Amino acid sequence: MRFTFFKQPAAQQPAIGIAVARGDAWFDVAALDLPFALTPESVSSLDEKARASITRALEGCNAAPLALDALTLLPPVAPGARIFCVGLNYADHADESKMQKPDFPVIFLRSYESFVGHEQPLVRPRVSEAFDYEGEMVAVLARGGRYLGIEAAASSVGAYSVANEGSIRDYQLRRGPQWTMGKNFDSSGSIGPCLVTADELPPLGKGLAISTRLNGETVQQSNTDSMIFDVAQIIAYVSEAFDLRAGDVIVSGTPAGVGAARKPPLFMKPGDRVEVEVERIGTVVNAIAAE
Repeated sequence: MRFTFFKQPAAQQPAIGIAVARGDAWFDVAALDLPFALTPESVSSLDEKARASITRALEGCNAAPLALDALTLLPPVAPGARIFCVGLNYADHADESKMQKPDFPVIFLRSYESFVGHEQPLVRPRVSEAFDYEGEMVAVLARGGRYLGIEAAASSVGAYSVANEGSIRDYQLRRGPQWTMGKNFDSSGSIGPCLVTADELPPLGKGLAISTRLNGETVQQSNTDSMIFDVAQIIAYVSEAFDLRAGDVIVSGTPAGVGAARKPPLFMKPGDRVEVEVERIGTVVNAIAAE
């Protein structure tokens, strides 16, 4: 089952609308006769019974489909979720970055405001030209917990999406030892185009092709099997420090091919168009705008 989030007009409540796919058409969840409330926080937690209720409601729905291209799409994650990102999680990317392959997942946090949705502009800040792309698979938790074992961590994933985890490289790497600034500029990354429930994908999102295209040219090409730490290992490790919650987000790392490692560097600039695709999940597409 596939969901996307969109921005409601200012007068509408709730502020975030949710659309669900029936084939190639999308319908506003608010138009469905559901026996429960569906919120951005609960989409990733839907069980088989809830998904069956949505399917029945879609079959009986007489509302007109939504025109997604006329809507402002949002990252399909809850605004209050913690967004845990993983660095250096593909060996070839660690090699090209001239950094040691990590013994444990390299974890950093990003804010919700640092991401936009599908077909919304990524903003290159006026203080830097080192705006890099990073294609990544995203996992969203259906349930949380503390000190999760690998089996519990694996069963905690409820849905998947795609990210361009854009980075401002000079702020990340050359202005101090911490990555936080370079990874959190407003509107510098994207998540989308939708949220795909875990039942539609291989366990832990393994074996999926992942690629990034900049102005139509493939600049990253790999497979999620090449991650050093799989999604369950990442979740279990993060749960040692955090009492995880349903809706929390894992952005699982990028493969080789990033712009900073190229000679000369290849950075995103205003007017560019970048696409990140993960097989069976979708393609998140964004143009680059100047601040």
